[in-house]
Amino acid sequence: MDQRVAGTDAAVTASWLPLIVVVLTQVQASFAVNALTVSMAGITTDLDTPATSVGTAITAGTFAMAAFILLGAKVGSRFGTRRVFQIAVAIHALAMLGVALSVSPAMLFIAQASSGAVIALIAPALTVFIATNYHGDRQAKAIGLLAAAIPLAGVLALLIAGWFAETIGWRWSFVLMVALGAINLLLSFGVRKVPAQPDLKIDWTGAFLAAGAIILLSFGFSGLNSWGVWEATAQAPFTVLGISPAPILIILGLIVGQVFFVWIGRRQRAHLSRIFDLRVLASSKELAITACMAIMLFVGTAANFLIPLYMQVVQGLSGIQTSFSIIPYTISIFLASTFVAYLYRIAPPRVLGAVGFVVVAGALTLIAFTIRGEWGQLFIVVGLILLGLGQGSIVALVFNTLLSSAPKQLAGDVGAWRGLVHNLSGSVGIAVASAFAVGLLASTLATAADEHPEISSELISQVNINEADFLTNDQLESVLAGTTATDAEVVAAIAINEEARLQALKVSLLGLAGLALLAIVPATRMPGRIAGELPEKLEPDDNDDIDDDVPLNPEAAMDEETKA
Repeated sequence: MDQRVAGTDAAVTASWLPLIVVVLTQVQASFAVNALTVSMAGITTDLDTPATSVGTAITAGTFAMAAFILLGAKVGSRFGTRRVFQIAVAIHALAMLGVALSVSPAMLFIAQASSGAVIALIAPALTVFIATNYHGDRQAKAIGLLAAAIPLAGVLALLIAGWFAETIGWRWSFVLMVALGAINLLLSFGVRKVPAQPDLKIDWTGAFLAAGAIILLSFGFSGLNSWGVWEATAQAPFTVLGISPAPILIILGLIVGQVFFVWIGRRQRAHLSRIFDLRVLASSKELAITACMAIMLFVGTAANFLIPLYMQVVQGLSGIQTSFSIIPYTISIFLASTFVAYLYRIAPPRVLGAVGFVVVAGALTLIAFTIRGEWGQLFIVVGLILLGLGQGSIVALVFNTLLSSAPKQLAGDVGAWRGLVHNLSGSVGIAVASAFAVGLLASTLATAADEHPEISSELISQVNINEADFLTNDQLESVLAGTTATDAEVVAAIAINEEARLQALKVSLLGLAGLALLAIVPATRMPGRIAGELPEKLEPDDNDDIDDDVPLNPEAAMDEETKA
Protein backbone atom coordinates (compact mmCIF):
# COMPACT_ATOMS: atom_id res chain seq x y z
CA MET A 1 0.00 0.00 0.00
CA ASP A 2 2.87 2.38 0.90
CA GLN A 3 4.49 1.69 -2.45
CA ARG A 4 1.29 2.59 -4.28
CA VAL A 5 1.01 5.87 -2.36
CA ALA A 6 4.65 6.64 -3.10
CA GLY A 7 4.06 5.86 -6.75
CA THR A 8 1.06 8.17 -6.81
CA ASP A 9 3.01 10.99 -5.18
CA ALA A 10 5.84 10.49 -7.64
CA ALA A 11 3.37 10.60 -10.52
CA VAL A 12 1.97 13.90 -9.27
CA THR A 13 5.37 15.55 -8.87
CA ALA A 14 6.99 14.06 -11.99
CA SER A 15 8.47 16.60 -14.39
CA TRP A 16 6.98 17.19 -17.82
CA LEU A 17 10.47 17.44 -19.33
CA PRO A 18 11.00 13.70 -19.99
CA LEU A 19 7.62 13.47 -21.73
CA ILE A 20 8.43 16.54 -23.83
CA VAL A 21 11.71 14.89 -24.87
CA VAL A 22 9.92 11.62 -25.66
CA VAL A 23 7.26 13.26 -27.82
CA LEU A 24 9.62 15.65 -29.63
CA THR A 25 12.12 12.88 -30.33
CA GLN A 26 9.39 10.61 -31.72
CA VAL A 27 8.30 13.51 -33.91
CA GLN A 28 11.91 13.96 -35.05
CA ALA A 29 12.17 10.26 -35.91
CA SER A 30 8.82 10.01 -37.71
CA PHE A 31 8.78 13.40 -39.45
CA ALA A 32 11.55 12.50 -41.91
CA VAL A 33 9.70 9.62 -43.60
CA ASN A 34 6.53 11.67 -44.03
CA ALA A 35 8.51 14.67 -45.25
CA LEU A 36 10.23 12.57 -47.90
CA THR A 37 6.85 11.43 -49.19
CA VAL A 38 5.41 14.96 -49.32
CA SER A 39 8.61 16.34 -50.90
CA MET A 40 8.86 13.65 -53.56
CA ALA A 41 8.21 16.00 -56.50
CA GLY A 42 10.92 18.45 -55.46
CA ILE A 43 13.44 15.72 -54.71
CA THR A 44 12.95 13.99 -58.05
CA THR A 45 13.48 17.32 -59.84
CA ASP A 46 16.52 18.48 -57.86
CA LEU A 47 18.33 15.14 -57.90
CA ASP A 48 17.18 14.19 -61.41
CA THR A 49 15.97 10.81 -60.20
CA PRO A 50 12.71 8.85 -60.52
CA ALA A 51 10.20 8.72 -57.68
CA THR A 52 11.14 5.10 -57.07
CA SER A 53 14.54 6.28 -55.79
CA VAL A 54 12.81 8.27 -53.07
CA GLY A 55 10.73 5.19 -52.23
CA THR A 56 13.92 3.16 -52.04
CA ALA A 57 15.43 5.66 -49.59
CA ILE A 58 12.31 5.51 -47.40
CA THR A 59 12.39 1.71 -47.49
CA ALA A 60 16.09 1.67 -46.60
CA GLY A 61 15.47 3.68 -43.44
CA THR A 62 12.51 1.53 -42.41
CA PHE A 63 14.38 -1.73 -43.00
CA ALA A 64 17.46 -0.51 -41.12
CA MET A 65 15.37 0.45 -38.11
CA ALA A 66 13.48 -2.86 -38.05
CA ALA A 67 16.64 -4.91 -38.55
CA PHE A 68 18.53 -3.47 -35.59
CA ILE A 69 15.75 -2.59 -33.13
CA LEU A 70 16.37 -5.67 -30.94
CA LEU A 71 20.08 -4.85 -30.78
CA GLY A 72 19.31 -1.21 -30.01
CA ALA A 73 17.48 -2.09 -26.79
CA LYS A 74 20.44 -4.08 -25.48
CA VAL A 75 23.06 -1.51 -26.50
CA GLY A 76 21.16 1.20 -24.62
CA SER A 77 20.93 -0.85 -21.45
CA ARG A 78 24.55 -2.00 -21.67
CA PHE A 79 26.16 1.43 -22.07
CA GLY A 80 23.54 3.67 -20.45
CA THR A 81 20.23 4.61 -22.01
CA ARG A 82 20.59 8.38 -21.83
CA ARG A 83 24.15 8.37 -23.16
CA VAL A 84 23.28 6.11 -26.10
CA PHE A 85 20.12 8.15 -26.74
CA GLN A 86 22.09 11.39 -26.92
CA ILE A 87 24.63 9.94 -29.34
CA ALA A 88 21.84 8.52 -31.51
CA VAL A 89 19.89 11.80 -31.58
CA ALA A 90 23.04 13.66 -32.64
CA ILE A 91 23.75 11.14 -35.43
CA HIS A 92 20.13 11.31 -36.59
CA ALA A 93 20.37 15.11 -36.81
CA LEU A 94 23.55 14.76 -38.88
CA ALA A 95 21.76 12.23 -41.12
CA MET A 96 18.95 14.76 -41.64
CA LEU A 97 21.60 17.32 -42.58
CA GLY A 98 22.89 14.78 -45.09
CA VAL A 99 19.40 14.49 -46.59
CA ALA A 100 19.11 18.28 -46.79
CA LEU A 101 22.48 18.55 -48.55
CA SER A 102 21.98 15.55 -50.85
CA VAL A 103 23.28 16.03 -54.36
CA SER A 104 22.62 12.50 -55.62
CA PRO A 105 20.23 9.58 -55.01
CA ALA A 106 23.11 7.63 -53.44
CA MET A 107 23.73 10.35 -50.85
CA LEU A 108 20.00 10.48 -50.07
CA PHE A 109 19.92 6.69 -49.68
CA ILE A 110 22.92 6.59 -47.33
CA ALA A 111 21.64 9.44 -45.18
CA GLN A 112 18.15 7.97 -44.81
CA ALA A 113 19.49 4.45 -44.10
CA SER A 114 21.76 5.92 -41.41
CA SER A 115 18.82 7.71 -39.80
CA GLY A 116 16.84 4.47 -39.71
CA ALA A 117 19.70 2.57 -38.08
CA VAL A 118 20.06 5.09 -35.21
CA ILE A 119 16.29 5.19 -34.67
CA ALA A 120 16.78 1.57 -33.56
CA LEU A 121 18.76 3.06 -30.65
CA ILE A 122 16.31 5.89 -30.02
CA ALA A 123 13.02 3.95 -29.97
CA PRO A 124 13.76 1.67 -26.97
CA ALA A 125 15.13 4.63 -25.00
CA LEU A 126 11.77 6.41 -25.20
CA THR A 127 10.12 3.51 -23.35
CA VAL A 128 12.87 3.60 -20.73
CA PHE A 129 12.39 7.33 -20.13
CA ILE A 130 8.67 6.78 -19.54
CA ALA A 131 9.32 3.88 -17.17
CA THR A 132 11.87 5.75 -15.07
CA ASN A 133 9.97 9.03 -14.83
CA TYR A 134 6.25 8.21 -14.71
CA HIS A 135 4.11 5.86 -12.68
CA GLY A 136 0.49 4.83 -12.33
CA ASP A 137 -2.06 6.56 -14.54
CA ARG A 138 0.48 9.06 -15.83
CA GLN A 139 2.61 6.21 -17.14
CA ALA A 140 -0.31 4.81 -19.15
CA LYS A 141 -1.10 8.28 -20.51
CA ALA A 142 2.56 8.87 -21.35
CA ILE A 143 2.63 5.64 -23.36
CA GLY A 144 -0.48 6.84 -25.19
CA LEU A 145 1.24 10.13 -26.01
CA LEU A 146 4.26 8.21 -27.30
CA ALA A 147 1.97 6.34 -29.70
CA ALA A 148 0.19 9.59 -30.57
CA ALA A 149 3.47 11.30 -31.48
CA ILE A 150 3.69 9.22 -34.68
CA PRO A 151 0.46 10.57 -36.26
CA LEU A 152 1.32 14.01 -34.84
CA ALA A 153 4.55 13.89 -36.84
CA GLY A 154 2.49 12.91 -39.88
CA VAL A 155 0.22 15.94 -39.52
CA LEU A 156 3.18 18.28 -39.00
CA ALA A 157 4.95 16.81 -42.01
CA LEU A 158 1.88 17.31 -44.18
CA LEU A 159 1.54 20.94 -43.12
CA ILE A 160 5.15 22.07 -42.71
CA ALA A 161 6.91 19.93 -45.34
CA GLY A 162 4.07 20.51 -47.77
CA TRP A 163 4.30 24.26 -47.30
CA PHE A 164 8.11 24.27 -47.52
CA ALA A 165 8.00 22.16 -50.68
CA GLU A 166 5.71 24.71 -52.33
CA THR A 167 7.57 27.82 -51.10
CA ILE A 168 11.20 27.85 -49.89
CA GLY A 169 12.14 24.34 -50.97
CA TRP A 170 11.95 20.75 -49.68
CA ARG A 171 15.46 20.79 -48.16
CA TRP A 172 14.38 23.16 -45.37
CA SER A 173 12.11 20.50 -43.89
CA PHE A 174 15.18 18.45 -43.02
CA VAL A 175 17.12 21.49 -41.82
CA LEU A 176 14.24 21.95 -39.39
CA MET A 177 14.82 18.38 -38.16
CA VAL A 178 18.47 19.20 -37.58
CA ALA A 179 17.37 22.08 -35.34
CA LEU A 180 14.85 19.85 -33.54
CA GLY A 181 17.59 17.25 -33.00
CA ALA A 182 19.78 19.89 -31.37
CA ILE A 183 16.88 20.93 -29.10
CA ASN A 184 16.20 17.32 -28.10
CA LEU A 185 19.88 16.77 -27.38
CA LEU A 186 20.02 19.80 -25.08
CA LEU A 187 16.75 18.93 -23.31
CA SER A 188 17.88 15.34 -22.74
CA PHE A 189 20.53 16.51 -20.25
CA GLY A 190 17.65 17.40 -17.93
CA VAL A 191 16.22 13.86 -18.11
CA ARG A 192 17.02 11.51 -15.27
CA LYS A 193 20.18 9.52 -15.99
CA VAL A 194 19.58 5.76 -16.31
CA PRO A 195 22.49 3.70 -14.93
CA ALA A 196 24.33 1.45 -17.34
CA GLN A 197 24.31 -2.32 -16.86
CA PRO A 198 27.94 -3.34 -17.46
CA ASP A 199 27.17 -6.99 -16.65
CA LEU A 200 24.71 -7.22 -19.51
CA LYS A 201 26.25 -9.22 -22.35
CA ILE A 202 25.03 -8.78 -25.93
CA ASP A 203 24.15 -11.80 -28.05
CA TRP A 204 25.71 -10.69 -31.33
CA THR A 205 24.90 -13.93 -33.13
CA GLY A 206 21.22 -13.56 -32.31
CA ALA A 207 21.35 -9.89 -33.34
CA PHE A 208 22.71 -10.70 -36.79
CA LEU A 209 20.27 -13.59 -37.26
CA ALA A 210 17.37 -11.26 -36.44
CA ALA A 211 18.69 -8.55 -38.76
CA GLY A 212 19.21 -11.04 -41.58
CA ALA A 213 15.70 -12.48 -41.25
CA ILE A 214 14.09 -9.03 -41.17
CA ILE A 215 16.06 -7.75 -44.17
CA LEU A 216 15.23 -10.84 -46.24
CA LEU A 217 11.53 -10.65 -45.35
CA SER A 218 11.37 -6.90 -45.94
CA PHE A 219 12.99 -6.99 -49.36
CA GLY A 220 10.97 -10.07 -50.31
CA PHE A 221 7.61 -8.55 -49.47
CA SER A 222 8.50 -5.13 -50.92
CA GLY A 223 9.42 -6.82 -54.22
CA LEU A 224 6.14 -8.69 -54.65
CA ASN A 225 4.61 -6.05 -56.88
CA SER A 226 7.57 -5.00 -59.02
CA TRP A 227 9.42 -8.35 -59.21
CA GLY A 228 6.36 -10.60 -59.42
CA VAL A 229 4.48 -12.70 -56.90
CA TRP A 230 5.71 -15.93 -58.50
CA GLU A 231 6.81 -15.49 -62.10
CA ALA A 232 9.64 -12.98 -62.44
CA THR A 233 8.98 -9.72 -64.26
CA ALA A 234 11.41 -7.67 -66.33
CA GLN A 235 12.14 -5.51 -63.25
CA ALA A 236 13.42 -8.46 -61.18
CA PRO A 237 17.15 -8.13 -60.37
CA PHE A 238 17.61 -11.88 -60.85
CA THR A 239 15.57 -15.01 -61.38
CA VAL A 240 15.83 -18.66 -60.39
CA LEU A 241 14.36 -20.85 -63.13
CA GLY A 242 12.08 -17.97 -64.05
CA ILE A 243 10.83 -17.60 -60.47
CA SER A 244 10.67 -14.12 -58.94
CA PRO A 245 13.24 -13.39 -56.21
CA ALA A 246 10.43 -12.05 -53.96
CA PRO A 247 9.03 -15.44 -52.79
CA ILE A 248 12.57 -16.84 -52.58
CA LEU A 249 13.66 -14.05 -50.23
CA ILE A 250 10.49 -14.48 -48.15
CA ILE A 251 11.13 -18.21 -47.74
CA LEU A 252 14.78 -17.60 -46.83
CA GLY A 253 13.67 -14.95 -44.33
CA LEU A 254 11.26 -17.38 -42.69
CA ILE A 255 14.02 -20.01 -42.47
CA VAL A 256 16.50 -17.58 -40.91
CA GLY A 257 13.75 -16.37 -38.56
CA GLN A 258 13.13 -19.93 -37.41
CA VAL A 259 16.86 -20.39 -36.83
CA PHE A 260 16.80 -17.19 -34.77
CA PHE A 261 14.03 -18.45 -32.47
CA VAL A 262 15.77 -21.82 -32.09
CA TRP A 263 18.99 -20.02 -31.22
CA ILE A 264 17.54 -17.75 -28.53
CA GLY A 265 15.43 -20.61 -27.17
CA ARG A 266 18.54 -22.71 -26.67
CA ARG A 267 20.39 -19.84 -25.00
CA GLN A 268 17.43 -19.08 -22.77
CA ARG A 269 17.26 -22.68 -21.54
CA ALA A 270 20.99 -22.48 -20.80
CA HIS A 271 20.49 -19.12 -18.97
CA LEU A 272 22.84 -17.34 -21.37
CA SER A 273 22.50 -13.80 -22.70
CA ARG A 274 20.08 -13.44 -25.63
CA ILE A 275 19.12 -10.61 -27.90
CA PHE A 276 15.41 -11.17 -27.18
CA ASP A 277 13.68 -12.85 -24.25
CA LEU A 278 11.01 -15.35 -25.28
CA ARG A 279 9.15 -14.79 -22.03
CA VAL A 280 7.73 -11.65 -23.66
CA LEU A 281 5.64 -14.13 -25.70
CA ALA A 282 5.34 -16.82 -23.04
CA SER A 283 1.55 -17.23 -22.91
CA SER A 284 -1.39 -17.11 -25.29
CA LYS A 285 -2.25 -13.61 -24.04
CA GLU A 286 1.06 -12.14 -25.20
CA LEU A 287 0.74 -13.92 -28.54
CA ALA A 288 -2.82 -12.60 -28.91
CA ILE A 289 -1.65 -9.04 -28.20
CA THR A 290 1.14 -9.39 -30.77
CA ALA A 291 -1.34 -10.73 -33.34
CA CYS A 292 -3.65 -7.75 -32.74
CA MET A 293 -0.72 -5.35 -33.04
CA ALA A 294 0.51 -6.92 -36.29
CA ILE A 295 -2.95 -7.08 -37.88
CA MET A 296 -3.83 -3.49 -36.98
CA LEU A 297 -0.53 -2.15 -38.30
CA PHE A 298 -0.91 -4.28 -41.45
CA VAL A 299 -4.45 -3.03 -42.05
CA GLY A 300 -3.63 0.56 -41.12
CA THR A 301 -0.59 0.95 -43.36
CA ALA A 302 -2.31 -0.87 -46.22
CA ALA A 303 -5.31 1.47 -45.97
CA ASN A 304 -2.96 4.44 -45.70
CA PHE A 305 -1.49 3.30 -49.03
CA LEU A 306 -4.75 2.53 -50.83
CA ILE A 307 -6.64 5.69 -49.86
CA PRO A 308 -4.01 8.16 -51.19
CA LEU A 309 -3.72 5.92 -54.25
CA TYR A 310 -7.45 6.40 -54.82
CA MET A 311 -7.16 10.16 -54.39
CA GLN A 312 -4.25 10.60 -56.78
CA VAL A 313 -5.14 8.07 -59.49
CA VAL A 314 -8.94 8.11 -59.49
CA GLN A 315 -9.49 11.74 -58.47
CA GLY A 316 -6.35 13.17 -60.00
CA LEU A 317 -5.32 15.08 -56.87
CA SER A 318 -1.74 16.27 -56.50
CA GLY A 319 0.53 15.01 -53.74
CA ILE A 320 0.00 18.08 -51.56
CA GLN A 321 -3.77 18.01 -52.13
CA THR A 322 -3.80 14.36 -51.11
CA SER A 323 -1.79 15.16 -48.00
CA PHE A 324 -4.27 17.78 -46.85
CA SER A 325 -7.24 15.53 -47.67
CA ILE A 326 -6.18 12.83 -45.21
CA ILE A 327 -5.47 15.22 -42.33
CA PRO A 328 -8.81 14.33 -40.61
CA TYR A 329 -7.74 10.69 -40.64
CA THR A 330 -4.31 11.49 -39.21
CA ILE A 331 -5.67 13.81 -36.53
CA SER A 332 -8.19 11.18 -35.41
CA ILE A 333 -5.33 8.67 -34.94
CA PHE A 334 -3.52 11.22 -32.80
CA LEU A 335 -6.57 11.96 -30.64
CA ALA A 336 -7.45 8.29 -30.15
CA SER A 337 -3.88 7.37 -29.19
CA THR A 338 -3.81 10.23 -26.70
CA PHE A 339 -7.11 9.67 -24.93
CA VAL A 340 -7.67 5.90 -25.07
CA ALA A 341 -5.88 5.59 -21.70
CA TYR A 342 -8.91 7.21 -20.05
CA LEU A 343 -10.98 4.15 -21.04
CA TYR A 344 -8.75 1.61 -19.30
CA ARG A 345 -10.76 1.85 -16.07
CA ILE A 346 -14.08 1.62 -17.89
CA ALA A 347 -13.56 -1.47 -20.04
CA PRO A 348 -10.94 -4.28 -20.17
CA PRO A 349 -8.41 -4.47 -23.03
CA ARG A 350 -10.16 -7.41 -24.70
CA VAL A 351 -13.39 -5.40 -24.97
CA LEU A 352 -11.66 -2.22 -26.13
CA GLY A 353 -9.68 -4.19 -28.69
CA ALA A 354 -12.70 -6.04 -30.07
CA VAL A 355 -14.75 -2.83 -30.31
CA GLY A 356 -11.82 -1.07 -31.95
CA PHE A 357 -11.53 -3.71 -34.68
CA VAL A 358 -15.30 -3.54 -35.30
CA VAL A 359 -14.98 0.23 -35.75
CA VAL A 360 -12.04 -0.23 -38.16
CA ALA A 361 -13.90 -2.86 -40.18
CA GLY A 362 -17.03 -0.71 -40.31
CA ALA A 363 -15.05 2.34 -41.42
CA LEU A 364 -13.29 0.44 -44.23
CA THR A 365 -16.59 -1.05 -45.38
CA LEU A 366 -18.21 2.39 -45.39
CA ILE A 367 -15.36 3.82 -47.48
CA ALA A 368 -15.40 0.85 -49.88
CA PHE A 369 -19.11 1.18 -50.63
CA THR A 370 -19.13 4.97 -50.98
CA ILE A 371 -15.97 5.84 -52.93
CA ARG A 372 -16.69 7.28 -56.34
CA GLY A 373 -15.01 9.91 -58.45
CA GLU A 374 -15.43 12.71 -55.90
CA TRP A 375 -13.95 12.94 -52.43
CA GLY A 376 -15.99 15.51 -50.52
CA GLN A 377 -18.69 13.02 -49.53
CA LEU A 378 -19.79 13.13 -45.92
CA PHE A 379 -19.70 9.34 -45.58
CA ILE A 380 -16.12 9.20 -46.83
CA VAL A 381 -14.97 11.79 -44.30
CA VAL A 382 -16.85 9.98 -41.52
CA GLY A 383 -15.26 6.71 -42.61
CA LEU A 384 -11.77 8.22 -42.49
CA ILE A 385 -12.35 9.66 -39.02
CA LEU A 386 -13.73 6.37 -37.69
CA LEU A 387 -10.81 4.48 -39.23
CA GLY A 388 -8.35 6.81 -37.51
CA LEU A 389 -10.11 6.55 -34.15
CA GLY A 390 -10.14 2.76 -34.26
CA GLN A 391 -6.56 2.47 -35.49
CA GLY A 392 -5.13 4.97 -33.00
CA SER A 393 -6.86 3.43 -30.00
CA ILE A 394 -5.82 -0.12 -30.89
CA VAL A 395 -2.16 0.74 -31.54
CA ALA A 396 -1.82 2.50 -28.17
CA LEU A 397 -3.90 -0.14 -26.37
CA VAL A 398 -1.92 -3.18 -27.54
CA PHE A 399 1.44 -1.61 -26.67
CA ASN A 400 0.25 -0.67 -23.20
CA THR A 401 -1.34 -4.07 -22.68
CA LEU A 402 1.76 -5.98 -23.77
CA LEU A 403 3.91 -3.90 -21.44
CA SER A 404 1.53 -4.78 -18.62
CA SER A 405 1.09 -8.45 -19.49
CA ALA A 406 4.74 -9.42 -20.00
CA PRO A 407 7.14 -9.70 -17.04
CA LYS A 408 7.90 -6.14 -15.98
CA GLN A 409 11.68 -6.63 -16.01
CA LEU A 410 11.42 -7.37 -19.73
CA ALA A 411 9.83 -4.06 -20.71
CA GLY A 412 12.92 -3.19 -22.74
CA ASP A 413 12.38 -6.29 -24.87
CA VAL A 414 8.70 -5.38 -25.17
CA GLY A 415 9.58 -1.93 -26.49
CA ALA A 416 11.98 -3.42 -29.01
CA TRP A 417 9.43 -6.07 -30.04
CA ARG A 418 6.83 -3.36 -30.56
CA GLY A 419 9.22 -1.45 -32.82
CA LEU A 420 10.03 -4.58 -34.83
CA VAL A 421 6.38 -5.57 -35.29
CA HIS A 422 5.43 -1.98 -36.11
CA ASN A 423 7.94 -1.60 -38.93
CA LEU A 424 7.77 -5.13 -40.34
CA SER A 425 3.96 -5.28 -40.32
CA GLY A 426 3.78 -1.84 -41.90
CA SER A 427 6.18 -2.78 -44.70
CA VAL A 428 4.38 -6.06 -45.33
CA GLY A 429 0.99 -4.32 -45.29
CA ILE A 430 1.94 -1.87 -48.02
CA ALA A 431 3.64 -4.55 -50.13
CA VAL A 432 0.82 -7.09 -49.91
CA ALA A 433 -1.92 -4.49 -50.44
CA SER A 434 -0.10 -3.17 -53.49
CA ALA A 435 0.45 -6.63 -54.98
CA PHE A 436 -3.15 -7.68 -54.26
CA ALA A 437 -4.72 -4.52 -55.69
CA VAL A 438 -2.54 -4.58 -58.82
CA GLY A 439 -3.21 -8.28 -59.37
CA LEU A 440 -6.93 -7.71 -59.00
CA LEU A 441 -6.70 -4.77 -61.39
CA ALA A 442 -4.92 -6.88 -64.03
CA SER A 443 -7.49 -9.66 -63.70
CA THR A 444 -10.41 -7.23 -64.01
CA LEU A 445 -8.85 -5.51 -67.02
CA ALA A 446 -8.27 -8.82 -68.80
CA THR A 447 -11.87 -9.94 -68.23
CA ALA A 448 -13.34 -6.58 -69.25
CA ALA A 449 -11.20 -6.38 -72.40
CA ASP A 450 -12.47 -9.77 -73.56
CA GLU A 451 -16.07 -8.69 -72.93
CA HIS A 452 -15.75 -5.51 -75.04
CA PRO A 453 -15.80 -6.29 -78.77
CA GLU A 454 -14.62 -2.77 -79.61
CA ILE A 455 -11.24 -3.67 -78.10
CA SER A 456 -9.36 -5.57 -80.81
CA SER A 457 -7.25 -8.63 -80.07
CA GLU A 458 -4.35 -6.81 -81.75
CA LEU A 459 -4.45 -4.03 -79.15
CA ILE A 460 -4.70 -6.55 -76.29
CA SER A 461 -1.58 -8.29 -77.62
CA GLN A 462 0.29 -4.97 -77.70
CA VAL A 463 -0.54 -4.10 -74.08
CA ASN A 464 0.86 -6.44 -71.42
CA ILE A 465 -2.10 -6.58 -69.04
CA ASN A 466 -0.19 -8.88 -66.66
CA GLU A 467 2.05 -5.91 -65.85
CA ALA A 468 -0.84 -3.48 -65.40
CA ASP A 469 -0.62 -0.73 -62.80
CA PHE A 470 -2.87 2.02 -61.49
CA LEU A 471 -2.80 4.73 -64.16
CA THR A 472 -4.66 8.01 -64.50
CA ASN A 473 -6.63 8.62 -67.70
CA ASP A 474 -3.86 10.87 -69.05
CA GLN A 475 -1.20 8.24 -68.31
CA LEU A 476 -3.28 5.57 -70.05
CA GLU A 477 -3.70 7.77 -73.11
CA SER A 478 0.07 8.22 -73.25
CA VAL A 479 0.56 4.45 -73.10
CA LEU A 480 -2.00 3.81 -75.84
CA ALA A 481 -0.45 6.54 -78.03
CA GLY A 482 2.38 4.14 -78.78
CA THR A 483 0.02 1.43 -80.04
CA THR A 484 -2.36 0.98 -82.96
CA ALA A 485 -5.38 1.93 -80.82
CA THR A 486 -8.15 3.82 -82.60
CA ASP A 487 -10.06 6.70 -81.02
CA ALA A 488 -12.96 4.35 -80.22
CA GLU A 489 -10.60 1.87 -78.59
CA VAL A 490 -8.99 4.61 -76.49
CA VAL A 491 -12.41 5.75 -75.24
CA ALA A 492 -13.39 2.15 -74.41
CA ALA A 493 -10.02 1.46 -72.73
CA ILE A 494 -10.36 4.54 -70.51
CA ALA A 495 -13.88 3.50 -69.46
CA ILE A 496 -12.68 -0.04 -68.69
CA ASN A 497 -9.70 1.30 -66.72
CA GLU A 498 -11.88 3.64 -64.66
CA GLU A 499 -14.20 0.82 -63.67
CA ALA A 500 -11.42 -1.71 -63.07
CA ARG A 501 -9.26 0.46 -60.83
CA LEU A 502 -12.26 1.54 -58.74
CA GLN A 503 -13.38 -2.08 -58.39
CA ALA A 504 -9.87 -3.19 -57.41
CA LEU A 505 -9.66 -0.54 -54.69
CA LYS A 506 -13.11 -1.39 -53.34
CA VAL A 507 -12.38 -5.12 -53.11
CA SER A 508 -8.99 -4.41 -51.51
CA LEU A 509 -10.59 -2.21 -48.84
CA LEU A 510 -13.25 -4.85 -48.18
CA GLY A 511 -10.49 -7.44 -47.83
CA LEU A 512 -8.83 -5.28 -45.17
CA ALA A 513 -12.20 -4.91 -43.42
CA GLY A 514 -12.53 -8.70 -43.35
CA LEU A 515 -9.06 -9.04 -41.89
CA ALA A 516 -9.95 -6.50 -39.18
CA LEU A 517 -13.00 -8.59 -38.27
CA LEU A 518 -10.83 -11.71 -38.03
CA ALA A 519 -8.65 -9.84 -35.52
CA ILE A 520 -11.57 -9.88 -33.08
CA VAL A 521 -10.63 -13.51 -32.32
CA PRO A 522 -7.17 -12.73 -30.87
CA ALA A 523 -8.56 -9.51 -29.35
CA THR A 524 -10.92 -11.53 -27.14
CA ARG A 525 -7.91 -13.46 -25.84
CA MET A 526 -6.15 -10.35 -24.60
CA PRO A 527 -5.84 -9.82 -20.82
CA GLY A 528 -8.89 -8.80 -18.85
CA ARG A 529 -7.16 -5.75 -17.41
CA ILE A 530 -4.02 -3.63 -17.52
CA ALA A 531 -2.21 -4.26 -14.27
CA GLY A 532 0.99 -2.91 -12.76
CA GLU A 533 3.52 -0.50 -14.16
CA LEU A 534 6.98 -0.62 -15.64
CA PRO A 535 10.01 -1.01 -13.39
CA GLU A 536 12.86 1.46 -13.62
CA LYS A 537 15.26 -1.27 -14.75
CA LEU A 538 14.01 -2.63 -18.05
CA GLU A 539 16.73 -5.16 -18.90
CA PRO A 540 17.67 -8.01 -16.52
CA ASP A 541 21.36 -8.80 -16.23
CA ASP A 542 22.67 -12.10 -17.55
CA ASN A 543 22.44 -14.00 -14.28
CA ASP A 544 18.90 -12.82 -13.52
CA ASP A 545 16.44 -14.77 -11.43
CA ILE A 546 13.36 -13.53 -13.25
CA ASP A 547 12.07 -17.10 -13.64
CA ASP A 548 11.65 -17.35 -9.88
CA ASP A 549 10.51 -13.84 -9.08
CA VAL A 550 8.21 -12.97 -11.94
CA PRO A 551 5.43 -15.26 -13.16
CA LEU A 552 4.94 -15.70 -16.90
CA ASN A 553 1.33 -14.62 -16.54
CA PRO A 554 1.23 -11.65 -14.14
CA GLU A 555 -2.54 -11.33 -14.43
CA ALA A 556 -3.11 -14.91 -13.30
CA ALA A 557 -0.71 -14.40 -10.42
CA MET A 558 -2.58 -11.30 -9.29
CA ASP A 559 -5.85 -13.19 -9.43
CA GLU A 560 -4.35 -15.88 -7.20
CA GLU A 561 -3.19 -13.23 -4.72
CA THR A 562 -6.68 -11.74 -4.68
CA LYS A 563 -8.23 -15.15 -3.94
CA ALA A 564 -5.73 -15.76 -1.15
